[in-house]
Amino acid sequence: MIAISGWAKLVRHARPSPQHHPPHRRPRTFRSLLQHFGDAGAALERLPDLARRGGAARPGRICSEDSARAELDAAAKIGVSLVVPDEAGYPPRLATLDDAPPLLGIRGAPDLLMRSMIAIVGSRNASGAGLKFAATIARDLGDAGFVVISGLARGIDQAAHRASMASGTVAVLAGGHDRIYPPEHEDLLAALLEAGGAISEMPLGHVPRARDFPRRNRLISGAALGVVVVEAAHRSGSLITARIAAEQGREVFAVPGSPLDPRAAGTNDLIKQGATLVTEASDVINAVEPIMERPIMLGAREDNGEPLDFEADSSDRARIVNLLGPSPVSLDDLIRMSDASPAIVRAVLLELELAGRLERHGGGLVSLI
Repeated sequence: MIAISGWAKLVRHARPSPQHHPPHRRPRTFRSLLQHFGDAGAALERLPDLARRGGAARPGRICSEDSARAELDAAAKIGVSLVVPDEAGYPPRLATLDDAPPLLGIRGAPDLLMRSMIAIVGSRNASGAGLKFAATIARDLGDAGFVVISGLARGIDQAAHRASMASGTVAVLAGGHDRIYPPEHEDLLAALLEAGGAISEMPLGHVPRARDFPRRNRLISGAALGVVVVEAAHRSGSLITARIAAEQGREVFAVPGSPLDPRAAGTNDLIKQGATLVTEASDVINAVEPIMERPIMLGAREDNGEPLDFEADSSDRARIVNLLGPSPVSLDDLIRMSDASPAIVRAVLLELELAGRLERHGGGLVSLI
């Protein structure tokens, strides 16, 4: 069991309850606070004051240590271990992300999560040909030594999981480990856990909602060397996963389909946009083998490791807030236009984030909520 200290203590206390999971509580927030204060206890003591500075009407709820320990005990009862980056069982490529979950719930074989993974995703309303291909490529990738990771959804996801059970497959959950979606895949999860694993960043009791699936998708792609999209209509969740994968620097693969089938429209577009065309497992293996030979490095951090400056005067804070609006703006532009130091700008943004007033976007952009 992880002690209520360091990363674990901060996350268990600061992460909201299943009934209240505001979008402003981001993994970057936890990392920035720990990096600045150096100690989880000191960071927790400053949370109410920082949120007040950001304009929060009232301080956020910080759960007690007893509540945190109770959740740890409940997790242990169903076989869930809680791990932080760099601990055994935390997927190493996932740990390189700027928004890697500071605490991850894992079930199954932790050694499996340390191996090279390939994600396979696609349509929930998949065609027979799509299901067959997903199963074939998943099986072949498993036979080649890769772990297949997917989202436990209907259609392509479940076909990939079932075909790779013998070699090891990982399910990424959108809800807590005790709130499986879709419910009819509880048996599938139980079966794949015999030789595979499951991960979730959500607390126990959290029922997945629509906005949780894109969050889950970033874990699917982030833990993998690359993402294979088998079938995807326009504006599908699988295309979100592909976009996130590209932003994360992961390889994006797409299986071509008939131009008459709307379920292939998204994958065909991905190929037009530069995704690697896939017709067999060797297409994926040949593309990722060079990546596997490189050491896993931590990605570039938005804060560059510099300390924050929470002693900004009121004029600096007002000037930075006035520059923000509903349209996303980059951190570099805020620094230039506010004529404030990077440390002050990042500190004010963190205060706004803790107050629930800031939204972070891809590419380092931020906006007011």
